[in-house]
Order: sequence, then C-alpha cells, then structure tokens
Amino acid sequence: MSMIIGIDPGSRMTGYGIIVCEGNKLSFVDAGTIRTETPEIPERMKRIFDGLTRIIQFHKPTEGAIEQVFMAVNPDSALKLGQARGAAITALVNQNLSVGEYTARQIKQSVVGHGAADKEQVQMMVTRLLGLTITPQADAADALACAICHAHASTSMNKLLLAAGAGRGRASMSRGRGRWRLPAD
Repeated sequence: MSMIIGIDPGSRMTGYGIIVCEGNKLSFVDAGTIRTETPEIPERMKRIFDGLTRIIQFHKPTEGAIEQVFMAVNPDSALKLGQARGAAITALVNQNLSVGEYTARQIKQSVVGHGAADKEQVQMMVTRLLGLTITPQADAADALACAICHAHASTSMNKLLLAAGAGRGRASMSRGRGRWRLPAD
C-alpha cells in the first residue's frame, strides 16, 4: 500500500490531491488548493511550501508526484510557475518523500486515455476513477490526476521489475531522482 500526494503547481493556486493505492485499487483521501493571494512572489512561495508541509505532516503520504513545467508563451508566467514548482518539490523532499515527475500529456493519457484532454474531461474521469460523489475543483482534480498517473506508473514499473528480476533469479528495485530504473547486473 502506498499513499501518494499529487501536486498541480501554480503561483496563485496550487492544487493537491492524496490517494491510497493498494494493488489496482485507488481510494480518495483528500484534495484541495493552496491559495497564495498576495502580490509578493517570495510570500507566495512560502505559503505554498508551508501549506504543503502541513498537509504532508498531517496525512503522511509515502510518495509524491508533481506536474512538470510546460513551456508557456509568457516567460514571466513560466518563471513564476517554475518557482511554485520548486517550492512544492522542496516541501516534498524536505519531508523525505521521493518525487515522480510527469508531463501534463502523460497525466492526461493515464487518466483520460488521450493526452489532449481538457480540464473538464480530467475532472470527470478523476471523479469516476475515485468514486467521488462531487467533482473536485479543477486544480485539485489535476493534482489527483497526477497522483493517479504516479500510481499507474509505479504499478506498471513494479510488474516490469518483478518480471525482469524473476528472469535473473532476483527481484529488486531502486529509485533514483524520482525515476524508476532497473537494478544493475
């Protein structure tokens, strides 16, 4: 069993979503947003870091997942998004969580089945996959989708590693920098 926190970084609103993965079964734990609501960038980053730290300390997830930065048209927006992502990653690793990183396309592919899905499709599929009675807010749904993507990727990698290990007479796995890799011979 693993508890995964997914993060959808944003400089004004950062979404988070927490799920439990037991085999192929996914269960909802919590989701929401951290709103920074201040014009000063350093204060926004502090609020993201502090908010995520409190959430991690309360729920005690075992793994983290975060959406990678996409190339924005506006360089200033991309910079602010990168800073928010940095504050979130720092909160995760400061609490000793490994971090999986996924592109928006990978997350949408994992949850909806195609990488060009819109926000409403992601919200609908997250609601269905987790058996929720209400639709989460868009940023929280994106964070839950990130956690679901990580759960799917981890499950698939575990199967591959077990199959590879069985062929060599041993099964082991190691993680490096948030990415799965096969053990060295």
